[in-house]
Amino acid sequence: MSAADDRVRGVVGPVVAAAGLDLESLQVSAAGRRRLLRVVVDADEGVSLDTVAEVSQRLSQALDDTDAMGGQPYVLEVSSPGTDRPLTEPRHWRRAVGRLVEVRLVAGGALEGRVVGADDDGVDLLVDRQARRLAYPEVARAVVQVEFSRLGAADDGADANGEG
Repeated sequence: MSAADDRVRGVVGPVVAAAGLDLESLQVSAAGRRRLLRVVVDADEGVSLDTVAEVSQRLSQALDDTDAMGGQPYVLEVSSPGTDRPLTEPRHWRRAVGRLVEVRLVAGGALEGRVVGADDDGVDLLVDRQARRLAYPEVARAVVQVEFSRLGAADDGADANGEG
């Protein structure tokens, strides 16, 4: 990360933290004559559109009050993570409890299971109705799977409307 990126992070980080959010990523890139600042935030309970708008306004004001963006025109984008965000931190796994995930293992192979718990050391999954504990270093990559039916529908034979 460059010194300029460090300055931007130094402005953005405290504003995001004051809003009770986690700064998931920050990216500064060129966009024609302007710079593009993409900020991704998240929280255990998720992030509402109202919260994103409020944080965006606070960030814009804080950035305008400093020279963190170098005085160059910029576009600010604030968003929450998409469904395709890899699960890389224990907090990501905690937020995925109840969700179906696909996990690629460092040792090779992959598995799909439902997250039933997570702590600072690893994750507890239900894989083919069997409990499985994975330490984070065993995981090469993991992402939440998009499900189009309600949780439990596959287990009880019901469809998304609760009908069997």
